[in-house]
Amino acid sequence: MDDIMYLKSGTDIRGTAFSTNGKPIDLTAERLQAITYAFGTLLQQKISKFEDVKVAIGYDPRISSRSIKMIVANVLSAMGFEVYDCGLSSTPSMFMSIINHNMDAAIEITASHLPMEMNGLKFFTAEGGYSGEDVKAILSRASVKQWNGSKCAGNINKLNNMETYCEGLRNMIKKGVNADDYEKPLKGLKIVVDPSNGVGEFYITEVLEPLGADTSGSVAVSPDGRFPTHQPNPENVAAMNSISEATVAADADLGIIFDTDCDRSACVGKGGVPINRNRLVALASYIALSDTPGGIIVTDSVTSDGLTEFIEKNLGGIHRRFKRGYKNVIDEAKRLTFDEGNVAPLAIETSGHAAFKDNYFLDDGAYLATRIVILAAALQKEGKTIDDLLRPMKMPAEEKELRIKINRDDFIAYGNSVIDAFRDFADSTDGLSCAIMNFEGVKVNFDKNNGAGWILLRLSLHEPLLVANCESNNHGGTEIMLELFSSFLKDYEDLVLPF
Repeated sequence: MDDIMYLKSGTDIRGTAFSTNGKPIDLTAERLQAITYAFGTLLQQKISKFEDVKVAIGYDPRISSRSIKMIVANVLSAMGFEVYDCGLSSTPSMFMSIINHNMDAAIEITASHLPMEMNGLKFFTAEGGYSGEDVKAILSRASVKQWNGSKCAGNINKLNNMETYCEGLRNMIKKGVNADDYEKPLKGLKIVVDPSNGVGEFYITEVLEPLGADTSGSVAVSPDGRFPTHQPNPENVAAMNSISEATVAADADLGIIFDTDCDRSACVGKGGVPINRNRLVALASYIALSDTPGGIIVTDSVTSDGLTEFIEKNLGGIHRRFKRGYKNVIDEAKRLTFDEGNVAPLAIETSGHAAFKDNYFLDDGAYLATRIVILAAALQKEGKTIDDLLRPMKMPAEEKELRIKINRDDFIAYGNSVIDAFRDFADSTDGLSCAIMNFEGVKVNFDKNNGAGWILLRLSLHEPLLVANCESNNHGGTEIMLELFSSFLKDYEDLVLPF
């Protein structure tokens, strides 16, 4: 029995795909065959269909992606599935292959923003992305059911799915802007794009340029699985500096950056100020609530107090902080909408995962970018900018994130015991109080004499870490709060403190 459950990463399968510095390979050909075989057998049960099952496969530009694609395609084809090779593809486009081309399922080969030696698999059916439980079931079966069938490829079809996907984005912009020159609605707009050397070059060549936008000055354009320019992650400081500098250098109206597989994005206003994390959530909320007044915006747990005030007072919406993890916020928005009869038009993480109700609750960075482009074109007609919209939002004076390593095998139980103790510490300390509405870890509020802010302590989703997010309304406030926090943690010998 091959114990491969550790390859589960949230709702994906991820591991080392080629060796660097002697690091062992996790995604061996044998394991990939077993995983694909398990996926195929469970897929037939999931969709209650055993014949003429169509599966589309796409991949990002990582060095290992094409070889993994061939292994996956060969196994599925030998099992009798109709396999469609979509070539270099964004993750959201693979879900859209189910909508646009009547696929029964889709697979994207990617490890998102992780280093180049990593790779992985994302799975979709018409219900959306696979859940963590689905991935567990695949890995569990793959641990005991090896693939013993043919290693030769059957008939593998070609499908230009990205062409259809890009046409949909272009039509969105044409309809949304509704310019006098309907076919060239972006004429006069300068938009630079940083695809992070991932899949996102298509957004320049197949979406913006055909509609008249000037994209000169774009950077990190060519797909390159070594990611030579910067980490392909809109949360990364160097990545955001890259698109900010490119936007200013080109005197562009807007800058857009994607992660490797384009399920996340962020942007930059005309002056080069980053619009990511809380500012990106605010901008996406403005767009969503313009269509759905009074709706509920579901975010992860680390969003700021200023964002809540902006959503509720300036935009007239309702802000619901939920658990970290893009699938968690999406599932909560779906529950509020479909089970409780509320309207939640947007589920979004500060990481840049944004899922609109009117786009199948699919976290799609190119769709978010497209909504922002439409808004930027409308604002330009009025002589306004995106920064003008965000100016009323109060930003914290300081914010920090601390990652605290847990040196225990039972790190989940131990981490939860520390969280419980921090809750008790807050209840017994003057000037501190626990937030009532909180769905992850413990959020402790500090009054004006103790730092004027809050600390959210939670377990990492994937690693043996406690993560402390800290926000203060006063300069120097985080230092005061962290001094109290440090006094609480000092007796926990199995924690590696970063301060």
